[in-house]
Amino acid sequence: MADTMNFEAAAYTALGTPREKVSLPQATFDGTVNVPVMQQAVKAQLANQRQANASTKTRGFVAGGNQKPWKQKGTGRARQGSIRAPNWPGGGTVFGPHGDRNYAQALPKQVRALARKSAFNARARENAVLVIDQFAYDAPKTSQLHQLLARLGVAHQNVLILTDGVKPNVYLSGRNLPKVRVLPYSDASTYDLLWSDVVLVEASAIGQTLAPVAEKAVEKVKVKKAGTPKTPKARKAAESSKKATAKKAAVKRAKPAPAKKAAVKKAPAKPAAKPAAKKAPARKAAAPKKKGK
Repeated sequence: MADTMNFEAAAYTALGTPREKVSLPQATFDGTVNVPVMQQAVKAQLANQRQANASTKTRGFVAGGNQKPWKQKGTGRARQGSIRAPNWPGGGTVFGPHGDRNYAQALPKQVRALARKSAFNARARENAVLVIDQFAYDAPKTSQLHQLLARLGVAHQNVLILTDGVKPNVYLSGRNLPKVRVLPYSDASTYDLLWSDVVLVEASAIGQTLAPVAEKAVEKVKVKKAGTPKTPKARKAAESSKKATAKKAAVKRAKPAPAKKAAVKKAPAKPAAKPAAKKAPARKAAAPKKKGK
């Protein structure tokens, strides 16, 4: 148990205009954060949502195998009574699920209350609880709620909106926003509070009365689209490309800069040699004289 604390939350109008801070009720926001109890409550809620869909067939429910595959004696093989026995391919399953398992987990009322209180305090410690003076929507309008989240800077975060009682127009306004949940304040569970990054609470839901403020029309805020999350393969490819570029940069830094070659003066070109004079044809040797003449 933590020491008693007093929390204050930032307050805004339904259009996103800042107001004076509001003190949160100490009965709920007293600084208590019990992590094991919150874990137990979330585990129970997720278990209660499970469905026992897995079901298998025993040998009595598998089609076929109504006759003995071969006679009892004389074949030299092991005796068999049915081709749908568990030891046969396509046979029945032994000790398999039959769709009758109960995953429900019950928690005492005081444990659930403590877990919910701890979740509220965990968000208050992070300054993630914001108070809205009043959600007075005459008709469902998703753009109006989206503009409020954009002005608060939480358009791309998980936002839990808690209203004072059931307000269908607010619920329908946030139904098309994928990261927004709208619930009555009394229906918020531990799992819903821990799922959210920011909690918007209507002032009257926590016992605060804020006088209405006259506001002028506010200019629309452009909301940038959140980048699509990368797949594991895309992440690996991006990481490998980054490593490759880093290695190339490191190699370039490690290599010494090539020294500049000194300029070599070119020798003047020699004049082209004159064509050689044609040699006179060699004279034929005289034939030797015959003796005896």
